[in-house]
Amino acid sequence: MGRAQLLRRAAPVDRRPLDDVEYDPGAPGAGEIAVSVAACGVCRTDLQLVEGDLEPRRLPIVPGHQVVGRVTAVGVDVERWSVGDRVGIAWLGGACGACAACRAGNENLCPDAEFTGWDRDGGYADTMIARADFALAIPERFADVDAAPLLCGGVIGFRSLKRSGITPGGRLGLYGFGASALLAAQVAVHWGCELYVATRSVHERERALEIGASWAGGYDELPPVPLDAAVTFAPVGSVVVDALRAVAPGGTVAINAIHLDEIPAFDYDLLWRERALCSVANFTRRDAEEFLDLAAEIPIRTVVQRARLDEANDALAAVASGEVGGAAVLVTSGLSAAGRAPSTGSR
Repeated sequence: MGRAQLLRRAAPVDRRPLDDVEYDPGAPGAGEIAVSVAACGVCRTDLQLVEGDLEPRRLPIVPGHQVVGRVTAVGVDVERWSVGDRVGIAWLGGACGACAACRAGNENLCPDAEFTGWDRDGGYADTMIARADFALAIPERFADVDAAPLLCGGVIGFRSLKRSGITPGGRLGLYGFGASALLAAQVAVHWGCELYVATRSVHERERALEIGASWAGGYDELPPVPLDAAVTFAPVGSVVVDALRAVAPGGTVAINAIHLDEIPAFDYDLLWRERALCSVANFTRRDAEEFLDLAAEIPIRTVVQRARLDEANDALAAVASGEVGGAAVLVTSGLSAAGRAPSTGSR
């Protein structure tokens, strides 16, 4: 019998909504694998789930969707994975494979999609069960804790770049500079883009300049040049309008948010001349595979702050308060949490 952090009822994070419980996910069924969790990233989506901003689809639920671990058992009809293989389990936990969206390669839009830590128990646990066909291979160059943030913030940031239409060498704006934007920025710099970052945090502006941004300022400041594309990461509707003001005619603003507060009314002139707004909804397995290969090639450097599994409430509170520099990652007893200094990734 292992342990898990269980959400029984959504509540403000300062009320410590996760309970530390004994947990047995059972044996994997047909097409499933059991995974011994080594590390699980703590995502802002987890925070929105436990606080109720993102309505839970079922309760109780074990959150967590940035999971790295080892296969400990396989169900029938599993051919790709064997016991001992290292795998990643991400947000998209399953899709029907038969609907129009799935047939078109857009499984992220499947109406019957299942999401890890929302529909299926996730990685805030010692062990979890996952669909084998949605597990991902993790590049060898990344340690477990460094790979975990790649599986949500990294992949969704990568898809956001694609949705924005940015091309190598283009002028790209990033609005918000948390864990996901930090990873997307490294891809953009690798592509030779001119990077312009808007964020409230002075520390985050400094970090953006350190990794190669041409400019960093506040949300209400216009970059010194018109942008070809922008991605908003902050879950604040007014930031979308700020980004539209900065984008040149023909440019696109991609909204990277599963939950967003109200977008203020704005004049049509901000959209006219073929500016476009689009949302980013989840990601596909192909997105994840492409990004993980690219992350190893660059190589992307993650900045993580470790916490023990039983410190999940504290980690969520740190995410809520903005105290985490980079990404928070829960580690199980199988992986030492000694030393909270940020990790700079495997080389």
